[in-house]
Amino acid sequence: MTLVAIGACYLDTILTICRRRGGNCPNTLEVLGQLLQYGPSSAESSLNLITVLPSKTSVASQQIQASLGNKVRLDSCIYREIFSEPASSYIITSQATGSRTIVNYNELPEMTCAEFATAVESLLAVTGRPWFHFEGRAPDVTLECIRYLREHFLGTEISVEVEKPGRPGLQELADAADVVIYSKGWAQSNGYTSAEDCLRDQSLKTSRASLLCCTWGHEGAAAFEPKTGNFAHVPAHIEEGGVIDTIGAGDTFNAGLLYGLIYRGQDWGFRKRLEFANLIAGLKVTREGFSDLQRALDVPSY
Repeated sequence: MTLVAIGACYLDTILTICRRRGGNCPNTLEVLGQLLQYGPSSAESSLNLITVLPSKTSVASQQIQASLGNKVRLDSCIYREIFSEPASSYIITSQATGSRTIVNYNELPEMTCAEFATAVESLLAVTGRPWFHFEGRAPDVTLECIRYLREHFLGTEISVEVEKPGRPGLQELADAADVVIYSKGWAQSNGYTSAEDCLRDQSLKTSRASLLCCTWGHEGAAAFEPKTGNFAHVPAHIEEGGVIDTIGAGDTFNAGLLYGLIYRGQDWGFRKRLEFANLIAGLKVTREGFSDLQRALDVPSY
């Protein structure tokens, strides 16, 4: 018996909605908060976020604080009291290729250098001199902020993330930082064909950097110390179960690297810091969000 079916035929695009707090620096701080539960005591560590948020009493600001837990302080944030909605991103991910399309919406006025200076002065009044890590979101303002720190707080350690392809001013930020973390996307957009190619050339363009790192997706990550000539490359860490969620993998790598530099600097060497950052980024992509990443410290060598 032959069956003939008559009806419409479609290609379905299936959208699964997941709403969670994002942002490069908040993601990095969330992961660091987990790691510090198993590292130095809370008396030896303080994680602080400086960002622009809507009204302090808004539901959005309360949700953001709750999402970061009690290890991350928002006291130094810049609250726009006449606004109630936060900056938002809509991320469309292709399961077939892993590519992402991101649409941002933000009505909050950006931070100024003067606001940053006020936040920093209040922060330093109650804590020791911190390490400053910048996303590199608004390079012109970020460069002003770095120059302010260099002028008023000598010896401050500064790291910068150089991520977005085509964003003007990121090269100048790299030149002003002590530690620079490059993304594969930025490196390729500037003509580099490998992480090593990027780092060795960038070492000629970053006058004060002590450490340069570059992530390269499934090909792992590399690091270079311009002052010593030390170079290291580690392959991508692949966990059983495969890749589930790559959103925030770079932020997690940054957290692992900063953890090694700031909190394990006395007992971890150059290569071990890179290996740990690579390991925890590999763990992250096997899960939705950033839960339970402190288990990277359960690996015997850490």
